[in-house]
Amino acid sequence: MTLYRRIFLLNAAVLVVIALLLLGPVTVSSPVRASEAVVLCAGLVVMVTVNAVLLRIGLAPLARLRRAMSRADLVRPSARPAVTGPVEIAELTAAFNAMLDRLAAERATSSARVLSAQEDERSRVARELHDEVGQTLTAVLLQLKHAADHAPAPLRDELHQAQETTRASLDEIRRIARRLRPGVLEDLGLHSALQALATEFGSPHLTVRCSVSTDLPPLDEATELVLYRVAQEALTNTARHASARTVDLRLSYRDDLGTRLLVRDDGRGIGGAEEGAGIQGMRERALLIGAHLHLDTTTAAPTGTGTELRLDVPPRTGRRTAPEPRPSTDPRPSTAPQRNP
Repeated sequence: MTLYRRIFLLNAAVLVVIALLLLGPVTVSSPVRASEAVVLCAGLVVMVTVNAVLLRIGLAPLARLRRAMSRADLVRPSARPAVTGPVEIAELTAAFNAMLDRLAAERATSSARVLSAQEDERSRVARELHDEVGQTLTAVLLQLKHAADHAPAPLRDELHQAQETTRASLDEIRRIARRLRPGVLEDLGLHSALQALATEFGSPHLTVRCSVSTDLPPLDEATELVLYRVAQEALTNTARHASARTVDLRLSYRDDLGTRLLVRDDGRGIGGAEEGAGIQGMRERALLIGAHLHLDTTTAAPTGTGTELRLDVPPRTGRRTAPEPRPSTDPRPSTAPQRNP
C-alpha cells in the first residue's frame, strides 16, 4: 500500500467515526453540559491520539531512512539501509542507496587520481632532493674538507664544525627523500620496507617491534603501497603524539580476515581527539583497495591506554590488479654519491 493511500485511509477513518457519532443517537444540549463537554473532549483526545499513533507507525520507515541519511559517511562505509516499507519509501531508500554507491565510486576514483598524483609529486621531489640538493651539499662538504685540510689551526675547528653540520643536513635530506619515495619498497618488497620503517623510527625512547608473516598472499603494487603508507603514517603519529615507549608493527594473513596490518602502541591513546588529515588520508587510501581501517584505544598497554590501528585487506582484494595509485619510476640513474666523505 502506498504512503498516500495509508494516510488517506487513516484520516478517512477518523472522519467516518466523527460522522457516525454525529448521526448517532447521542445528542448535545445547548448550552453544553459539563458532563457532555467531558465526553466530547475525551472522544477528541482519543481520536487525535489514535491518528497520531497510526501516522507514526505509517511514517516509521521514513524516520529510519532519515536516520540512515544522517549517519551516512563515505569515508567510513557502513551497511546500507534496508529497502522496506511502503512503495514510496522503498523506492526512496533504493534511490538513496544507489546515490551512495555512485558517490562512493566517484569519490574512490577521484581519491585514486589525487593520491596517484601525490605519489608522482613525492617521487619528483625526492629525486630533486637526492640528485640536485644532495649533490650540491656533497660538493659543499668536499670543499669544506679541502678548506679544513689547508686552513690554519684557529679556523680548522670551525670548518670541521661546518663540515659536520653540512653532513647532518645531507643525511637529513636523504632521509626525507627516502620517506617521500620508498625505493626499498620498489626494489626489495614490502617485507624489507616495513623492516626499514621499524629501524628508521626506532630510537632510544621508542622501541619498534616488527613482525611480518611469511605466508602472505601475492599483493599487487597498489596494495603494497597502501600498506606501506598506512604503516608509515601510523608510526609517524606514534612518534610525534603518542608519547609511547614501544610499538608493535605486524603484518599477517588469515583465511577469514585476509591480510591485516596492525600497529599497536602503549602511549596515551587517542582519547576524544578529532581525526586529523593524517588519519583521513589513511582512510582514503584504505577505500582505494577495498580495505577496512579501524582505529581505537586499546587496553592491552600496561597503563591501560594506547592506540591500536588495524587495516584489513579482505581476501582476493590483495590479488587483484589496481592501476592506481602507483608511484612513478625514474628512468634516469641516480648520480648522487652514496657515501659521505
